[in-house]
Amino acid sequence: MFLPFGAFADCSPDFVDIKGDWGQARFQVEIADDAAERGQGLMHRETMPRFSGMLFVYPDPQELAFWMQNTLIPLDMIFMAPDGQVLKVHENAIPHDRTPIPSGPGVSLVLEINGGMAKSLGIAAGSVMRHPILNQSNALWPC
Repeated sequence: MFLPFGAFADCSPDFVDIKGDWGQARFQVEIADDAAERGQGLMHRETMPRFSGMLFVYPDPQELAFWMQNTLIPLDMIFMAPDGQVLKVHENAIPHDRTPIPSGPGVSLVLEINGGMAKSLGIAAGSVMRHPILNQSNALWPC
């Protein structure tokens, strides 16, 4: 769902909110916060609802690389800092491609959504995310 600023209720562990000067959007998410869940990711799924995704959570900021082996749908990968700032967006990752997609340094959160959604909404570097998993004392958009 795409709504103007201030249109969402409080934070929920089941949703990620992202905003920028383009507006704001809410995605229903699954959380991948351990090695097994992050390793499985969205592999082998034939579809994903439009405003859904998976939030990958890492304990420490780092440089990551994702690939699309065994992933059947194109994905946008939104790489974020621990404070929720979007650092980089990789659009339309190609299904089954084994080419590493680098995050750049300082990433501790990655939101995967349907390919093309980031561009259609305007999500880009500088946008910010809100979710209760962020350390609220340093989140750019706290709950």
